[in-house]
Amino acid sequence: MQVSSLNEVKIYSLSCGKSLPEWLSDRKKRALQKKDVDVRRRIELIQDFEMPTVCTTIKVSKDGQYILATGTYKPRVRCYDTYQLSLKFERCLDSEVVTFEILSDDYSKIVFLHNDRYIEFHSQQGFYYKTRIPKFGRDFSYHYPSCDLYFVGARENNVCDINSVHGLFATGTVEGRVECWDPRARNRVGLLDCALSSVTADSEINRLPTISALKFNGALTMAVGTYTGQVSRKRLHIWSEETPSTIVKASTTPFFSNIPKLSSFNSTATGIFIMPFTSVCVTRTVLVLLYDLRSDKPLLVKDHQYGLPIKSVHFQESLDLILSADSRIIKMWNKNSGKIFTSLEPEHDINDVCLYPNSGMLFTANETPKMGIYYIPVLGPAPRWCSFLDNLTEELEENPESTVYDDYKFVTKKDLGNLGLTHLIGSPFLRAYMHGFFMDIRLYHKVKMMVNPFAYEEYRKDKIRQKIEETRAQRVQLKKLPKVNKELALKLIEEEEEKQKSTWKKKVKNLPNILTDDRFKVMFENPDFQVDEESEEFRLLNPLVSKISEKRKKKLRLLKQQELHEQEEEEPEGKPSDAESSESSDDEKDWVEEVRKQRRLLHQEEKMKRQERVKEDQQTVLKPQFYEIKAGEEFPSFKDSATKQKLMNKTLEDRLKIEAKNGTLNISDTTVGSKQLTFTLKRSEQQKKQQEAEKLHRQERKKLRRSASHLKSRHKRGWPFH
Repeated sequence: MQVSSLNEVKIYSLSCGKSLPEWLSDRKKRALQKKDVDVRRRIELIQDFEMPTVCTTIKVSKDGQYILATGTYKPRVRCYDTYQLSLKFERCLDSEVVTFEILSDDYSKIVFLHNDRYIEFHSQQGFYYKTRIPKFGRDFSYHYPSCDLYFVGARENNVCDINSVHGLFATGTVEGRVECWDPRARNRVGLLDCALSSVTADSEINRLPTISALKFNGALTMAVGTYTGQVSRKRLHIWSEETPSTIVKASTTPFFSNIPKLSSFNSTATGIFIMPFTSVCVTRTVLVLLYDLRSDKPLLVKDHQYGLPIKSVHFQESLDLILSADSRIIKMWNKNSGKIFTSLEPEHDINDVCLYPNSGMLFTANETPKMGIYYIPVLGPAPRWCSFLDNLTEELEENPESTVYDDYKFVTKKDLGNLGLTHLIGSPFLRAYMHGFFMDIRLYHKVKMMVNPFAYEEYRKDKIRQKIEETRAQRVQLKKLPKVNKELALKLIEEEEEKQKSTWKKKVKNLPNILTDDRFKVMFENPDFQVDEESEEFRLLNPLVSKISEKRKKKLRLLKQQELHEQEEEEPEGKPSDAESSESSDDEKDWVEEVRKQRRLLHQEEKMKRQERVKEDQQTVLKPQFYEIKAGEEFPSFKDSATKQKLMNKTLEDRLKIEAKNGTLNISDTTVGSKQLTFTLKRSEQQKKQQEAEKLHRQERKKLRRSASHLKSRHKRGWPFH
């Protein structure tokens, strides 16, 4: 089960994972589940929920018990029983299905619209009746009061829908209009021009917008999905510095579009500023318009941003959402404000979307054998036949797993520069993500060892020091303060003692101590968390801390002496120390004087530091530094620096040819028609020798294990050793 999150909305994909072939026996399937972890961890909500090649449409019956889907190849329809979580029946058809409709509450009455103008009626037993319409159909709707089927065909209409409240029949045309008909009078009662609403002022019409999706909600609301091929041209704006409004706004001419780069012009004499744009941008606008049937102007216009025709539009009542889908993405947005709620982008193209009624489950028909099943708990509970999903998702939210890529290392552009890997940007070795890149952890460790070969020794010393400190902590120790932030720890101990004294006098609620809390354990162990009391910020923000900390410093000295002599000296009660007797008041005058004093001291210290730096710079003499290299070590990067510099000066085509000759690059053609580049790293002679030595070492260990097991078996049987 794959989990994704957008805008803090979690989406659970229940159809991801490996699928097993149908012709495998149950025994082989069980064996695969034992061997393969991915097969064992997958969730198969409905058994065999897939098509041989592609799924085109998917719908749910009114009673919610049956899920019907059509696909290819061969053309067929499959019915799944949710109560049994398995396939109920499968029927093959003569031609591909454009769309279908379930007329009854269950699967007993179904109508199929085929792409060869035929219409098939199926009953519970199977095929019932077949007829043909004069034109190729694209969509149809069923009018329940009159038991009529309304079909829309090619050349004029794309989609249609019937309002379930008052029975109004609406159809979307290729000219961007929505025609409304009354089934009782069989006359057109209204015409809505959506093309005018979808064209903006900065766009030039290339062809008329077409209606690709249509859906009613209630008695008055209607959503329309459009697809237009508009050309949006950049314009030339001329305006004055005195008047911010535009003086002249004209479309760019071919002269401006042919210029590769044109800077702006500012006339100081006239005070006019001209900013030309250098190119013409062709975009396809895809809009979803929300209408009130009482008005010809849309309530809301939503741009889908992907430039693909809208496949389907659905309404989600509980959260006032609209689900609009094209072939790449499903967007969920608020129907009142248009604000995006979340989005879902499957791996394969979408053909159809179906919402399970009164739940948060979503089905998709994709350009792949598997049909998508998604569960979004925010939209609603799980259906009754899979109510265990609610418990499963709650457990996952209580125990969230980290989504860090364990096999990859995230690096920024600065890190790549330090490693000398900026030339890999754009190659398959780096995958761009946010403000950096993901790279293979093995490659990162290899390059890190080449750049800083002594990093492992430093890491090893730190680990040894940590182990020694852990063993020391296990011994019987005297009462002592931590090595990091001793003064802070002493302050916390004193505050804790004062709290204990106050709790003796009156009942006070005990609060957890930072010293005993594991969350703040690192603050007293890691030197990176050491408080710098000599910094400017600390001294200015805490001017009176120095006076108060004098007594703590004296106590720290006493504790150090106790640790050295291994003696414990406790101060008798009732006799205050010198530091306690010299406490100063916290008046405002003292605080201001102390702040001024600290500032003067800081200025003097900075001046002294500058003078010392100047003296050091005058006295220091730059000398060359030499490093000793171990015998047998080779640095091919220094030898190949000249060849690398020559390669960098060559074009990309020449570099690819050289790498293809060396065997590090493999160019192949894909089935789509694009090129695929595969890079392989060359192994150095030292790495090859190391691998051969490791191989010989493994073989010797295997022989030793075999001989040892042989001797052990002879000893058990009572045979003498030779």
